[in-house]
Amino acid sequence: MAKSENTPVFTGYSKNDLYDEIYRKSTDVVPDYQMIFDQFNEYKINDYKKLNDQAKVSFINQGITFTVYSDNNDGIERIFPFDLFPRVITKQDWLRLEHGLIQRSEAINCFLWDLYHHKKILKDKVIPYDLIFSSQYYNMEMMDINPRGKIYTHISGTDLIRHKDGEYYVLEDNVRSPSGVSYVLSNRVAMKRSLSNLFFQYNIATVEDYPQQLLAVLKSVAPKGVDDPTCAVLTPGVYNSAYFEHTFLARNMGVELVEGRDLFVEKNFVYMKTIFGPKKLDVLYRRVDDDFIDPFVYNPSSVLGVPGLMEAYRKGNITLINAPGTGIADDKAVYIYMPEIIKYYLNQDPILNNVPTYRCNKNEDLQYVIDHMEQLVLKPVDESGGYGLLIGSIATKNEISEYKDRIKHNPRKYIAQPIMSLSVHPTYIEEREQFEPRHIDLRTFTLFGKEKIHVLKGGLTRVALREGSLIVNSSQGGGSKDTWVLDV
Repeated sequence: MAKSENTPVFTGYSKNDLYDEIYRKSTDVVPDYQMIFDQFNEYKINDYKKLNDQAKVSFINQGITFTVYSDNNDGIERIFPFDLFPRVITKQDWLRLEHGLIQRSEAINCFLWDLYHHKKILKDKVIPYDLIFSSQYYNMEMMDINPRGKIYTHISGTDLIRHKDGEYYVLEDNVRSPSGVSYVLSNRVAMKRSLSNLFFQYNIATVEDYPQQLLAVLKSVAPKGVDDPTCAVLTPGVYNSAYFEHTFLARNMGVELVEGRDLFVEKNFVYMKTIFGPKKLDVLYRRVDDDFIDPFVYNPSSVLGVPGLMEAYRKGNITLINAPGTGIADDKAVYIYMPEIIKYYLNQDPILNNVPTYRCNKNEDLQYVIDHMEQLVLKPVDESGGYGLLIGSIATKNEISEYKDRIKHNPRKYIAQPIMSLSVHPTYIEEREQFEPRHIDLRTFTLFGKEKIHVLKGGLTRVALREGSLIVNSSQGGGSKDTWVLDV
């Protein structure tokens, strides 16, 4: 039946066999979603299109963009897709997630300190030596460096999914330079402007304090003896896909946004060039990868970093956020051992479970993966953004055959996981002018400072806008939602 402008926008949305966040096992709406459901159920197509356009204007006015790179490396700048139907997480569920994220962050920091000092976890054969030393992210330059407060991962981005059993699982860790928090804050602004009446009917935990919480973390790990530290954000420049976020965070923290050419090192101290002369820099939140931060130590052709930066860091004259070498905890093959890492350093069982994972350079795992590729998701251990993965259930025979050859050629580079049934959530599909269920995940953000650990009460709910897709990354056509953590 053809739709008219007065057709309710929720017409046709129905519960399916997937885990739908807004329904109980029956067709009853979850009580915490009832007011939201009732309001959205009243919108006619024409009215909702106007509301949706208003939200887009909010994003345009905020300058919220991201860049997708094509195969020829041409960048396409886009407005970040945003869906107005919010995701709700109860206080009880959030407290468990928060405790699990803090536990994971503490364990990762203990793990990194150990790897770059005594390597007890390797000597005790909890983790194989070859797994660590074969990772491209293990940074020998970090050996015996003592980061301020023994903190390596000041900012962690942990990706969570909710499976059909209703439980949350950790999909992966992001502790090099996790991105996306600027969209969390911008989503909240757009939501308040578009649906203020609905928003203020709920008691929702704030996310607006994140920049000040981040600044407090930066200042808490300043070099010894520095009482009033000067902080800055180091960006690769305007052509980086996350440049909007770099500018957003620097502006909202009230610190300088700098490029490598704006800094120099003299007598093992780092200085900013200013119109008033050099100014000593104490804390640098870097959004530049390890390989490019110092051409004296890493890539000699890099123009993004600062010559001599690592020596200043080694001397304790500047703090780098996050520390170099944290990427080893990002390695998806190391992720497999997170339950053992938590047990080894904290003597605790994991609060949040990993997704079951097969390590392709382990013979028995490799054989299972080769024999069951149609039932698995295959991922490179060193890529992000949804790039390089293969979902066996929708791959062609040729794609599977080609991927098998890749794995056999370099098994260390790949892991495999069961195809998890990500929960779904009502999402507006513009071309169909209606709400439909789409798969979602959640990127959370944990700040680890010298005085405290702070978990942002919310996070970036990412949504796969393509029907049936499990890939939520913006670079692969995904969008996002505001995440409401109920503070009651």
